[in-house]
Amino acid sequence: MGNFDRKIEKFIDVFLNQNGYVRVLEGLQNTLIIAVAGLIIGTLIGTLIASVRVMPKYKKLPKVLNSFCSFYVGLFRGTPIVVQLLVFYYVLLPLMGIKMTGVEVSVLVFGLNSGAYISEIMRAGIQSVDPGQMEAGRAVGLSFTTTMMKIVIPQAIKNILPTLGNEFIALVKETSVVSFVGAADLYVAFNLIGTNSYEFMVPYLVMAIIYVIIVLLISLGIKIMERSLRKSDRRN
Repeated sequence: MGNFDRKIEKFIDVFLNQNGYVRVLEGLQNTLIIAVAGLIIGTLIGTLIASVRVMPKYKKLPKVLNSFCSFYVGLFRGTPIVVQLLVFYYVLLPLMGIKMTGVEVSVLVFGLNSGAYISEIMRAGIQSVDPGQMEAGRAVGLSFTTTMMKIVIPQAIKNILPTLGNEFIALVKETSVVSFVGAADLYVAFNLIGTNSYEFMVPYLVMAIIYVIIVLLISLGIKIMERSLRKSDRRN
């Protein structure tokens, strides 16, 4: 037990006296920025792709767009997120002459990657909405796009809210790989504390606890939103 106490003392010394908490706060901020921004970008891309995938294929343009969307989804779902980060940061962006920080690249790649997964989630959500909703919208003169945006997609989002919550949780956990492109996330912060204290047990344990707390808070937020939406449905 005394050995573990010494480990805790070393951790506290680096965390407080050597300003390790500053690194942790910066890492936590970057982790949340990457996860939240990635989810927002992914939701926008996923909704657009899902709308294309369910669009009637009577004309050539929808068929071409559907083929492109299928390729996009297959590409990002078929390669590891680490590979995508490395290719964007060290290959594609330098070739295009674009300079971005590790956090900015991580937001971009996580958004593109999440968009591929959310597109399938959103497509399932759209297909779960009663087809009569689309028919009713078209019957009163609304275009396909307007009907999707104002009638079908809002209902689809309500249906897939728990799954979107799971995607958000997955994004938070996956941010632990952004150190490959120089982004300072929670892992980088606690790894630095471990390096400075020559002791990794306590820093990694605290890091795991922080991730668990974040996931629990997200899960609680999703449950509150679901409960609120159910109350709204009953009032309607």
